[in-house]
Amino acid sequence: MRIEKVINNNVVSARDEDRREVVVMGKGVGFQARRGNTIQEDKIEKIFHMESQSSVDKFKVLLEKMPLEHIQVTSEIVEHAKKVLNKKLNPNIYITLTDHISFAVERFNQGMMFQNALLWEVKNFYHQEYLIGEYAVERIRKELKVELPADEAASIALHIVNAEYNTQMSEAIHITKCIPKILKIVEDYFGIKLDKESLHYERFVTHLKFLTQRIVKKELLDNPDKKFKEVIEELYPEEYKCAGKVRDYIEEHFEYQITEEELAYLTVHIRRVILADQ
Repeated sequence: MRIEKVINNNVVSARDEDRREVVVMGKGVGFQARRGNTIQEDKIEKIFHMESQSSVDKFKVLLEKMPLEHIQVTSEIVEHAKKVLNKKLNPNIYITLTDHISFAVERFNQGMMFQNALLWEVKNFYHQEYLIGEYAVERIRKELKVELPADEAASIALHIVNAEYNTQMSEAIHITKCIPKILKIVEDYFGIKLDKESLHYERFVTHLKFLTQRIVKKELLDNPDKKFKEVIEELYPEEYKCAGKVRDYIEEHFEYQITEEELAYLTVHIRRVILADQ
């Protein structure tokens, strides 16, 4: 692999076997190096494959001013997240999370730490991602000697959620805010408190996360066969009416109509979650 551009002493860009530009990180990999030089294999610590050339360009600009240890700790956190979630993450996570961690460290050094208003929601609705956030805070403490507050675990978790589901930060925040409001609609309609420890509750929350993500991406399920919806409405009339109230809330806040098929599946999940409470 030959160097395309030296970004700093520890980061260079190069071309892979498909002639796509990649970013290569390693201590001293760019020291006294020039374009066209062959990269020494023993100096390569990490190769970053981004999803587009514009992402590569953004990453290079970010890395020009970023301390190597910030890049390294971010890479450790992302690799840990991939392993825990057993999923591919959008490679742009290296840009967004590196930038976030570096800015969080800067704010800490200036004594400017902020609370995350979604701490409770992230802990409860994205528990795995929150645990990754806690791991990240611990790695930052050990590697960068910075004691970030618990709120940062939630902020980092939201970056993981973005990369996991290919959403923007504003979308992830909007989705996270909506879930407890939808749960309250169900509780108020049936006059119950949902059992947060039940498997059906967990499945319902998971369904709501995917539903709202499909809304954001405009990828709603839409089977033209209306028979399924009619059967569900006849079997579970009260749950269907409750689902209608959820639909009204979603249409008001997302300004997007959900399909009859989505409404039917929502009804089934509401039926399951209220049965778990009885």
